Amino acid sequence: MGSVEVQAALIAAGAAAVFAGSLAPQIVRRVGDGVIRNAIGDDLRSDESASGRVDVASLRSEDLVKGAATRSPGSLRFFKRLFDILTALALIVFLSPLLIATAIAIKLDSKGPVLYRQRRVGLDGREFEIFKFRSMREDAERGGARWAAANDDRITRVGRFIRRTRIDEIPQAINIIKGEMSFVGPRPERPEFVRMLEKEIPHYHERHIVKPGITGWAQVRHEYTASVEGARDKLAYDLFYIKHFSPILDLLIVLMTVRVAILGIGSR
Repeated sequence: MGSVEVQAALIAAGAAAVFAGSLAPQIVRRVGDGVIRNAIGDDLRSDESASGRVDVASLRSEDLVKGAATRSPGSLRFFKRLFDILTALALIVFLSPLLIATAIAIKLDSKGPVLYRQRRVGLDGREFEIFKFRSMREDAERGGARWAAANDDRITRVGRFIRRTRIDEIPQAINIIKGEMSFVGPRPERPEFVRMLEKEIPHYHERHIVKPGITGWAQVRHEYTASVEGARDKLAYDLFYIKHFSPILDLLIVLMTVRVAILGIGSR
């Protein structure tokens, strides 16, 4: 490829990145608020509309049981499941060169398997095995389970990149096809942490009334956290999603996730 073609490709890639990076915030600012209000009705509290989160302290369990995510018509649930399957297959097929390159990079960078399985808590509190690209050293949890810190020395060089761009999450397409996960939903947490957080945070168990997702409202609206207080904050976004689910909200989350993946900024 000549220099002119290389420059043209770089310009095109840069323009695409800028477009993807600016698209989601513009939609959220200019369209998102109005669309969400229309989708969930006029009774939406102004503070929920402005913040995109619920007040966990004053929330009632029946508000979630009656929420849009649990009372969606069968046709909507069917199309969400269809979208999940098609998206998962597309990730595997169209990103196969990236997946192969990632696997090679992980193998060359550190000892251990390319993929790893980990127990997570899903729909109705049922445990399942999640698939991820390995981003930490093989002996990372020799001392027991603990949250990853911002500058965790257990994370490998390749691991830092694939975590920042969310490439490490792509193998969860397998979990989607198996019906254990959705593309959008609250992120599944480890059983050890769930047991602890359910004791510390009211309504934490309510996030399990829907399928967990590869990405979610809390992930695109809140930075990565490794504390009980951070989990409490993120729960407010997860429960907002459950209470006010709509296909448009799913679309917003997908667009914002693309922004994070392409530019490597935002939440995790």
